[in-house]
Amino acid sequence: MGHSEHPDIGDISLTRVLSALSDPLRLGVVCLLSDGQERQWGELDAPVSKSTLSHHMKTLRSAGLTRTRDEGTRCYVRLRADDLEVRFPGLLASVLSAAPDDATPVGLK
Repeated sequence: MGHSEHPDIGDISLTRVLSALSDPLRLGVVCLLSDGQERQWGELDAPVSKSTLSHHMKTLRSAGLTRTRDEGTRCYVRLRADDLEVRFPGLLASVLSAAPDDATPVGLK
């Protein structure tokens, strides 16, 4: 697996974050990761193909919402909740409190 690029906290833009969160599946991933646990990418159970999920995960990462870490052949993902709270105080909590009715459920395998 290659090295994943993550924006620095100061480079995370509100428009990119909101755009990434506008998709129900990506919002579902963020809801799942909001418990603070790092997840192995292969554990994510989404109602889409692997390639489509990969696209969504890249969108979340490039927007600054998630951080991925490679370990051997495995890839782990976590929500950048602390960074987002520093950059946009209260935004993530507001989005998550409004999300359950709108998000595509994403679970664990």
